Amino acid sequence: MSALVPAVCALLLGLLASGARIPPHDQVARVARFVAHRCDWASMATISTHEPVVGQPFSNVFSISDGPAGSGSGVPYLYLTRMEISVQDLQVRPVASLSMSLAQTDYCRQQGYDPQSPLCAHIILSGSVQEVNGTEADFAKKSLFSRHPEMIDWPSDHNWFFAKFNITQVWVLDYFGGVKTVTPEEYFSVTPHGKSHHGGGAATCDHMTA
Repeated sequence: MSALVPAVCALLLGLLASGARIPPHDQVARVARFVAHRCDWASMATISTHEPVVGQPFSNVFSISDGPAGSGSGVPYLYLTRMEISVQDLQVRPVASLSMSLAQTDYCRQQGYDPQSPLCAHIILSGSVQEVNGTEADFAKKSLFSRHPEMIDWPSDHNWFFAKFNITQVWVLDYFGGVKTVTPEEYFSVTPHGKSHHGGGAATCDHMTA
């Protein structure tokens, strides 16, 4: 039995470190960062340039990553091709809206929350899409390929490129009382998981070995 204690301890600490629990709803910026890191795809709305819906909102699904699991940057990265219909919209008008929900994970289902429930936390990011190069493209590649390994084998003749979503406003709905807004400065000033999330200080398993 004693041999199981270190293994169980390591598992529990790993769950804490990976951010298995959503931050308190009053820590709005951290909730936004948590959702952005936990979700690996998003619905992106562009302004259509295609008939017969020119000028209308057009929503499409994209794989995203803000960093390798456990080390999110807060910046959603995308792997795109100019052959894609929404990317063609972005070439005319790079503005877009990106939506992510914990309904995409197991969280809401396990809690019994409907995807439309305010308790099923979701965020809407307003901003624009920009191609990245150099070291940032290297980070985008690591972020995306580590969470979407299938991308490695996507057709090379599609001229894929890495891009990021430049955030100008964050909208958060994670509790009753209406949507809350977070500025980019507030969003990037926090991490998804802070000391208060664990009750302060470093987590240990001392109580398990007593």
